[in-house]
Amino acid sequence: MVPLRVVVCFALLAAAAATNVNQCPGMDIPNLSENVQLSPCTKPPCRLKKGTNQSITIKFTPDKDLNEVKNGVSADIGGGVVVPFLGVDGNSICDKVFTENGDKASCPLKSGTTYLYKDSFPIYAIYPPIKVKVHWELKDDHGDITCFEVPARIV
Repeated sequence: MVPLRVVVCFALLAAAAATNVNQCPGMDIPNLSENVQLSPCTKPPCRLKKGTNQSITIKFTPDKDLNEVKNGVSADIGGGVVVPFLGVDGNSICDKVFTENGDKASCPLKSGTTYLYKDSFPIYAIYPPIKVKVHWELKDDHGDITCFEVPARIV
């Protein structure tokens, strides 16, 4: 029989695992996959179960001071059809940002400082059960700060 603390330790390590994500077109962000955690997804395609919440942590370091940062989250459902993720797309992240050591931070964000954006979002029951490519960006008025794409399946 495996001791409980070994099981708990393994569960914590699995929960902290990075998610294999793809660069957005035209971007080259170093160590991108190591800086994105979608839970409970560690490898694509991520299974987004309807009626549940998906958790996300994105580690990023802005190269300029930022007054406001918003999500840009959409799903490419094929055939050139791209739809926003309800309840996430366009939302400010400023109340969900932490310093690298876990202290609460807020906007404005400082250039050269590493931050963690932590959030969860619903997978609504109204979403159809289909394959999608999720496009997720953190952006300000002047463009992307970080961006990734990941294949997923709504189940």
